[in-house]
Amino acid sequence: MRFTCEKSMLVTGLNITGRTVAQKSALSAIEGILCRAGDGLNLTGYNMETAISYHIDAEVSDAGACVLPAKLFGDIIRRLPEGPVTVVVDDNYKVAIRAGYASFNISAESAEDYPELPDVGTGRPIRIPQMALKDLISGTIFAVSENQGRPIHTGVKFEVEDQAVSAIAVDGFRLARRTFHTEEPIGRTASFVVPSQGLKEVEKILQDADEDVALTPGGKHILFQMGDATVICRLLEGDFLDWRRVVPTNCPVKLTAHVCDLASSIERVGLIVSEKYKSPVRCIFSDNVLQLRTNTTIGAAEDRCAIAGDGKELEIGFNVRYLSDALRAVPSEEVVLELTNGLSPIVLTPVDDKHDFSYMVLPVRIKN
Repeated sequence: MRFTCEKSMLVTGLNITGRTVAQKSALSAIEGILCRAGDGLNLTGYNMETAISYHIDAEVSDAGACVLPAKLFGDIIRRLPEGPVTVVVDDNYKVAIRAGYASFNISAESAEDYPELPDVGTGRPIRIPQMALKDLISGTIFAVSENQGRPIHTGVKFEVEDQAVSAIAVDGFRLARRTFHTEEPIGRTASFVVPSQGLKEVEKILQDADEDVALTPGGKHILFQMGDATVICRLLEGDFLDWRRVVPTNCPVKLTAHVCDLASSIERVGLIVSEKYKSPVRCIFSDNVLQLRTNTTIGAAEDRCAIAGDGKELEIGFNVRYLSDALRAVPSEEVVLELTNGLSPIVLTPVDDKHDFSYMVLPVRIKN
């Protein structure tokens, strides 16, 4: 095998695929980077859960495949001088790397021991802009559960309808939903749950661009195709929470708040709340003002935030971090706070039709 390509392109490919190289495995092949030279150069990292492949434009004079030691090969390429890099692998898997006056000789392994990537199938892909998928992921993934007792909730559920793609995450204490409405009909419906670890890798690759990403869900895996990168990860199985049933609707109290002002007030009173000294923030929703108070063994804090509407003196306790996370995910400058009573959750919804989201946070019992 022999190929030549620009160092910068090789570094980009190694940085992306290296994130899913197995750290320790009984199968030594997946501790390396699969390198296939043919129609250009393809690099693959696979940890048996998630696979990332990246295509590089390269001049290939001798096609072939091998498994390169991920860390060593990556360290060498990153330290080479700028410009073209030539890699030659002989029949004994001895690798010669040259760039400028620098040269290295290392050993590779046969590609025959590298496992086949999962076959997702050839279903009709779902196409949405990369920026839209990135917003769906970042706007919900913070609310996935870390409880392995309910593995289905450790991922984000995607619901695909004719002209809408929704992402939903729950962890038993809060819920996050974002919906993207497409200009053209998608042409299919689907529902699947993607593990958060796989989505985090997808999010890192996605660009803030209008270029489409293609999602192809299969029976047990899903394929993401974006630019020169592809990601394959398994799908989670099980019964996801019926989120439409648990999110309150027609709440009698609806208030409007400025997102930045409300987030700043919550973060201020949350300064004396820590993992060790947990305490809810006490929210008193009055006429055009929200009073925020918290009290821990290390001190007390109080603040006020202007709101529009009468909260009817509802007094509710909330987890500081959960409220802050939800507000950081709101994509608009203003948000509607929907309330029912002192024992019901708060629901954050948009003030207009420009956005489609809902963030629900369950209350925390507070002591008088």
